[in-house]
Amino acid sequence: MKVRVIILSYCQTEAAEAPKRSFMRIRHAAGGVRKQRGRWVGLWYENGIKKSQTLGLAKEMTKSDAREAVAKIVADVRTKQEASSVLRFAGLVETVYWPFYTRKWKHSTKTKNCVRVNAHLIREFGERELGSFKRDELQDLLDQKAKTHSFTTVNNLRWDLKQIFEMAVAEGHIKMNPALLLFTPKSAAKPSKQVMSPSDVREFLDSLDRREKVIAKLAVLAGMRPGEIFAARWGDVGETFLEVRQRVYEGVIDSPKSERGYRKVALPAGLRAEIGEYRSATMMSPQSYVFPSEAGTPLSKNNVWNRYMKPKLAPVELEWCNFQVMRRTFTTLAKSNGGDAKAIADQAGHDIGVSLREYVQTPLGVKLDLVNNLEQILLG
Repeated sequence: MKVRVIILSYCQTEAAEAPKRSFMRIRHAAGGVRKQRGRWVGLWYENGIKKSQTLGLAKEMTKSDAREAVAKIVADVRTKQEASSVLRFAGLVETVYWPFYTRKWKHSTKTKNCVRVNAHLIREFGERELGSFKRDELQDLLDQKAKTHSFTTVNNLRWDLKQIFEMAVAEGHIKMNPALLLFTPKSAAKPSKQVMSPSDVREFLDSLDRREKVIAKLAVLAGMRPGEIFAARWGDVGETFLEVRQRVYEGVIDSPKSERGYRKVALPAGLRAEIGEYRSATMMSPQSYVFPSEAGTPLSKNNVWNRYMKPKLAPVELEWCNFQVMRRTFTTLAKSNGGDAKAIADQAGHDIGVSLREYVQTPLGVKLDLVNNLEQILLG
């Protein structure tokens, strides 16, 4: 029984003392003063730590003056704490957005996205508080970018903004996404989707040396991406195909762009013969790259284009026929010559919708044949 009384007595004491301690902590959080050795000392709590500072001589300032001085100190501390606790645009991107999304991006995607966001968005909005953004100002940014940048760049920036602010909403930093309804301005310059004609292709290939001609044919006749071409090893080359297992982007070996990228690319008979001749001259092992640099690493697409291909094409005015044009030429000419859409997409490693919508361009001659046949059927 005595033990019980002691316990109750202790609990009652703690209950009585707790409000006093809370009051003291609250009082010092708001700021308090005391006189010590003829001086006023200010007292307050900062991040749970007790702080103190001498304010002045008691004979030179009243207690009210001392309280006003410590109140100003506490107010400045709170302002700094509130400013540091507000997450800003750059902070969200660097501490939340990048760590999450880069987990699913390939190296090439990560490089492009990071460079774009840093150059166009963090440079513009880095120190802005997340809650300060308005939809109209974000649309104004896209309108401004559309005057100097391509449709693709501006459209990607719209996507970036939507995703970043969507994550801010998910994290509870803001209530509504100000980028949700943004649109890509019609004034943004859309790229010209050029395609070589059959005569262009012949002149294009005739202008190149043997190695570059094989590289170009893998793009124009087999529909391969440049990263797939330069990452190919001799062990990937079969009797009638080249198996795509990897790709290279800016010197980094990576997996193919998508699941459809893993495939066996059919090689036409003439190209197979040229590859065989090229292989005999190079005498490489199965693990060697088909197009190696002097160091044994994959050749750089940009170096090959700028040093060995473009200078040869300039005299015949075909320097516009870059690797993207080569791939677009493959899909367009294959389709306009009766190729099956699914087979073309599988050969190029595309989804059939992307292949038809983004790569296949319909030559005027094909459209003329279409309307002439329709006229003949309908009107005789």
